[in-house]
Amino acid sequence: MKNVILILTLFIVTKVSIAQETEFKWLDHNLPTEERIDLIIEAMTLEEKASQLLDVSKAIPRLDIPEYNWWNECLHGVARNGRATVFPQAIGLAATFDVDLIEEVSTAISDEARAKFNIAIQKENRSRYAGLTFWTPNVNIFRDPRWGRGQETYGEDPYLTSRIGVAFVNGLQGNDETYLKAAACAKHYAVHSGPEEFRHEFDAFTTQKDLYETYLPAFEALVKEASVETVMGAYNRVLGEPACGSPFLLQDILRKKWGFKGHIVSDCGAISDFHLYHKVTKTPEESAALAINSGVDLNCGSVYKNLLSAHKQGLVTEDTIDVRLRSLLRTKFKLGLFDPVEANPYNNVGEEVICSQKHSDIALEAARKSIVLLTNKNNVLPLSPNINNLYVTGPQANNSEVLLGNYYGMSNKLVNMLEGITAAVSAGTTINYKQGCLPYRENVNPIDWTTGEAKDSEAIIAVLGITGAIEGEEGEAIASDSKGDRIKPYLPENQLNFLRKLRKDNNKPVIVVMTGGSPMVIPEVAELADAIIWAWYPGQDGGTAVADVLFGKISPSGRLPLTFLSTLDGLPAYEDYSMKGRTYKYMETDPLFPFGFGLSYTQFNYADATASATKIKRGNAITVSCNIENIGDRDGEEVVQAYLIQPGAGDDAPYKKLVGFDRINLSKGSKTEVSFDIKPEQMGQYTEEGKRVIAKGEYTLIIGATSPVKDYARLGASKPVVLKFIVK
Repeated sequence: MKNVILILTLFIVTKVSIAQETEFKWLDHNLPTEERIDLIIEAMTLEEKASQLLDVSKAIPRLDIPEYNWWNECLHGVARNGRATVFPQAIGLAATFDVDLIEEVSTAISDEARAKFNIAIQKENRSRYAGLTFWTPNVNIFRDPRWGRGQETYGEDPYLTSRIGVAFVNGLQGNDETYLKAAACAKHYAVHSGPEEFRHEFDAFTTQKDLYETYLPAFEALVKEASVETVMGAYNRVLGEPACGSPFLLQDILRKKWGFKGHIVSDCGAISDFHLYHKVTKTPEESAALAINSGVDLNCGSVYKNLLSAHKQGLVTEDTIDVRLRSLLRTKFKLGLFDPVEANPYNNVGEEVICSQKHSDIALEAARKSIVLLTNKNNVLPLSPNINNLYVTGPQANNSEVLLGNYYGMSNKLVNMLEGITAAVSAGTTINYKQGCLPYRENVNPIDWTTGEAKDSEAIIAVLGITGAIEGEEGEAIASDSKGDRIKPYLPENQLNFLRKLRKDNNKPVIVVMTGGSPMVIPEVAELADAIIWAWYPGQDGGTAVADVLFGKISPSGRLPLTFLSTLDGLPAYEDYSMKGRTYKYMETDPLFPFGFGLSYTQFNYADATASATKIKRGNAITVSCNIENIGDRDGEEVVQAYLIQPGAGDDAPYKKLVGFDRINLSKGSKTEVSFDIKPEQMGQYTEEGKRVIAKGEYTLIIGATSPVKDYARLGASKPVVLKFIVK
């Protein structure tokens, strides 16, 4: 027995000494990072190296390397990992048009992420969603209203998406000179926006012009301006090549042209699609080889389990495996995962930040600024909180699901619409509530008590719309018959019938609060309702924010980050990735509600537009300015927007494009000057070969409260100011 103990002791001592000889070198945080990476790689066997290229990276006990799970989510708050502050869904964050607020939101998210990680490590919880590498943000372009995952994006415009995305990444990754607070990820690179049903097999064919003009700018901005740590490849093919097996996308553009220094991850299961659906390879080994040789460092999935077999077949070299591993280790070092606890300031972030009052306040501010007032006939809003008799109805009024969207965390502070409204009115106000109708089908019971009772009220608030049950990702939208997409993007017919009856059976104001993460074709709703508030999926305190708008505690200031069509007639086929006829940039006719639109409870006047020059040489910038005055009778916030109309608009160039925006706060009667610097690259347009050129000729700059339309009066929008300048 003594001999056995002695042998075990010698074995353990020997093992520890061998490990220490290795680990004490690469655990020395005074050494250059690349040297430390060399030491780790030299210490690993080929099998151990390959094991680190999967989203569940196995522990290597002999080197004292713990397991790490790369798959984590924080789209609008730390997601799928227990208690966390829930901010408005991504599309709602975009509706704020407030980059400073977005960075504040993502800073709060990364604080909670670090705190939860610090606690998880103490508990030895290394499971999925408990790490620091977050697969957020989604900077795909919401090019078609039928896409169920559009709610995860920042809308249909590349410039807005870029600005919001850069701010989000900056807040998430932090500003320490040595360490990342968390690692952000630009996804899904690069041309990806449905259909969900065919995402594993379709080929997104696009012109080079559309590729560089629409689909790539946000990714480029996140790489070059925000130094995003991760890029995730999409499921589909792009121009014939799988996005996760495309040297053109992953090497020529991402690594060489943009200088990306982080790591590349596949979408989950995307590499198996190579042989299962795209049919560009025949075996898992061939798929693993195509992905790793094209540049994918990390496989979310299981195909990289075949790397050793692929290596034996001569399809993959160990040098390539080393290069991919190096990228992943570099991220781990940036996160401080191999350094002493005291060296990394983010290890001091504690549990007190999780769901803190500060973060709750930020979530409420974001929800307030995201809410868009679409119509307000005869200024029926705001309602008085001292109203005598109020009726609340609708399938989403008492449904907390509408606060969440998808990819959400768990909050103990959820306030739904009914709760928010109830808390906002006087104790002397009579409130009655009935659901009135089911969310997505006609009521089984034909008896209707709701519309009759509503007659006795002074106003009716009907909370209608949809939830993540009917729009979202492929398998998550459990009520969808099209795998999460909205092939018919209308208000569900039974809800429209309910609204028709509410309108027919009484002459009281009917205020519609709409929930959802995608634009709907709702011309009849606009006709029937006295006012429409678009609430998105507004996060944990969405009910409070909606009530603050309804009862005038704040003036609404959210703006649409996408276009609401009046009809689907003329909309290109969903599978068509050409931008012709899509989004405000390429639509010739006025929509129902345009990109950038949103009403206020006060009025703003635009005047005195000036430019730094009337003629400039190609390659020079220009500064444009105008005065904004609050001419209404209450304080308010305005989102000032600048749009450029270039030579060849509607032919070689978009009809118009956003080139600047600024959110300002103006008290009643006050004015301020707003300026925009229009850079040469913003004046550029792309050829069919993907080359950027600046055309000579006359440029028009429109500064206003919405994207340019023909009929501002119909919308109730402020009239913009117009400037012209010549590029020689």
